[in-house]
Amino acid sequence: MRVVVQRCKDASVTVDGTVTGAIGEGLMLLVGVTHEDTEKDAKYLADKVAGLRIFEDDAGKMNFSVTDAGGAILSVSQFTLYGDCRKGRRPNFMAAAAPAEAERLYDYFNQELRRGGLQVETGIFGAMMDVSLTNWGPVTLLLDSRG
Repeated sequence: MRVVVQRCKDASVTVDGTVTGAIGEGLMLLVGVTHEDTEKDAKYLADKVAGLRIFEDDAGKMNFSVTDAGGAILSVSQFTLYGDCRKGRRPNFMAAAAPAEAERLYDYFNQELRRGGLQVETGIFGAMMDVSLTNWGPVTLLLDSRG
């Protein structure tokens, strides 16, 4: 499982002209699932995201997690995180999990974040989405449950 984490001042996702999720300060997440992923991968990454100390304290040091900072999460499914561009010019998405399993694990990942007390907004799984954010820093990290 892969998650692109972006610290943001604000973020939103729109589907067919309707905002389906929006947050102020917090984390915008792009979440991808592959064939081998399990609930263990989703829980590991949810715990990692919730605990990442990437928000600044009063001294300007990155010492606070999104939970400590009182931020929210915007989580967007992103199967293209498993795009393979090594051959040719068109990405191959064979490593992305089948939609039903990807949606199940994506939902589980979001549930785990909510269980930790975080506000989690989302897009619509499988929909064409317009994602907007103000990346703060910028701070962008790539997490992978496989190392």
